[in-house]
Amino acid sequence: MGDVIRIGTRGSKLALWQAEWVKSALENRSPGVSVELVVIKTKGDKIQDVPLAKVGGKGLFVKEIEEAILDGRVDLAVHSMKDMPAEIPEGLCIGAVPVREDPRDVFISSSGRHLDALPQGARVGTSSLRRAAQLRHGRPDLDVQPLRGNLDTRMRKLDEGQFDAVVLAAAGVKRLDLAHRITQSLAPETMLPAVGQGALCIEVRENDPRIGPLARGLDHGETRRAVTGERAFLHKLEGGCQVPIAAHGVIDGERLTLSGLVAELDGSAMIKETLSGPATDAGEIGVRLAQRLLDRGAGDILERLKAEADENG
Repeated sequence: MGDVIRIGTRGSKLALWQAEWVKSALENRSPGVSVELVVIKTKGDKIQDVPLAKVGGKGLFVKEIEEAILDGRVDLAVHSMKDMPAEIPEGLCIGAVPVREDPRDVFISSSGRHLDALPQGARVGTSSLRRAAQLRHGRPDLDVQPLRGNLDTRMRKLDEGQFDAVVLAAAGVKRLDLAHRITQSLAPETMLPAVGQGALCIEVRENDPRIGPLARGLDHGETRRAVTGERAFLHKLEGGCQVPIAAHGVIDGERLTLSGLVAELDGSAMIKETLSGPATDAGEIGVRLAQRLLDRGAGDILERLKAEADENG
């Protein structure tokens, strides 16, 4: 039928891998469809020398691409779900959540030592306040430093000796065939993942009669329910990149077990809870879990950190 679909994507190696994966999946499911990639540079790609929390947080990697969907330059977008803000712009929706890759974080050290075996004062790089807070909570003796850039850049800085170790998302490392570099996979009990980590987001226009049904064919129900719980947790906390927030959902049969945390930047305090319930109630479970953390004082941490971010912004 000669139908052409345009996918908006960032230009990093990982983003292109993800967009190519969706392209192949769409073409395999709909043989008459031709898919093209449209590379869009986002603010997050342009600003590489400043921590994300200081330049606006989560929307940095999606805003320009979302504008391209809304004005018709592209038909859909492929994002890393963990880059998605809690709020989706009016007129857009999450059209599909494909099957999830490994949601954990991984530890890669130049010496081959595990996290608990690193010497005091070792330099550990991470782009995430969430990872930094949990590292400082578990190993306050380490020198945790900000590390921006795409995955290749971070690995290069490790190999050049700028860091003794880095913490990265397992999904990106595995998708780019770098699993052989992993020193240690970090259990969620040690390093609770980011909301949506390991999952992709296929974003489309609401009620698009052509693209909506095609996207829905790539949806993975179990992954969507887990991510729905995690994102409901994030939305209730009104969280962004300026605060250390984590959540991880696991589906077992018909039940969802959701863990979430809010932490101080320096790791000195960490409020963490786990809640289970029917997977069909994923959104409600996320809201209830967030409320439990708020009741235990998470709101005080969040308000102070957001105020400090606004002052410094």
